[in-house]
Amino acid sequence: MNKQQLIDNIWRKKSFLCVGLDTDLKKIPQHLLKEDDPIFAFNKAIIDATAPYCVAYKPNLAFYECFGLKGWQAFEKTVKYIKSQYPDQFIIADAKRGDIGNTSAMYARSFFEEMDIDSLTVAPYMGEDSVTPFLQYEGKWVILLALTSNKGSHDFQLTKDTEGERLFEKVLRTSQQWAGDDRMMYVVGATQGRLFEDIRKIVPNHFLLVPGVGAQGGSLEEVCKYGMTKDCGLIVNSSRGIIYADTTENFAAVAAAKSQELQQQMASLLP
Repeated sequence: MNKQQLIDNIWRKKSFLCVGLDTDLKKIPQHLLKEDDPIFAFNKAIIDATAPYCVAYKPNLAFYECFGLKGWQAFEKTVKYIKSQYPDQFIIADAKRGDIGNTSAMYARSFFEEMDIDSLTVAPYMGEDSVTPFLQYEGKWVILLALTSNKGSHDFQLTKDTEGERLFEKVLRTSQQWAGDDRMMYVVGATQGRLFEDIRKIVPNHFLLVPGVGAQGGSLEEVCKYGMTKDCGLIVNSSRGIIYADTTENFAAVAAAKSQELQQQMASLLP
């Protein structure tokens, strides 16, 4: 999916919602544990319920890798199901990969060749040669961590160098030499508030993947006020607030209602 297709989908659905598939067997409705593959059964129900209201899905790899081979199989089945049944959905593998060049090349092959996923979150800490292997794939997106939503983001990301430049600003400026806004996005946490203004001064046209709305306390209105562009430029993720809104056999219907509620908010906030 290229940038214009993503923009068109946002305007068609009046939504820039991403549903995070952070599937935890300890939190899903208990009746699903009787299924042969409870993770996929839960994901399928959530996807079918929320697809009309979102433009992207973001499986978090940690929630699958922790179950070994069965977890990986559930992840692959989930990706294949989205691609076959809802091909207009943008798929983000939230894996936060990033290593020396030849290792990154293997990660890139895994997600972009073997699984054919649209985009991957990447940690930029090791620099250009750890990121560029992911940029060798036409039509695939790299989503670099820039300013995250967790409390510990202040430990490093907001520290300044001798010239007063903060680390997240250096990541934004330097990485633009590697790819343009048609290939690269940035992760910026919803809890960062007015710092979105500073980010938009450096990357005015890039898409931002924004976690942290809902359970982590981020404000959708504030994100849009300071981070939205004329093309929207935002993919806002909600995970727990949607997928675990109900733990009964009615969980999918409640997830649909929560997604629709967010979609309606987003429609009113689009420029």
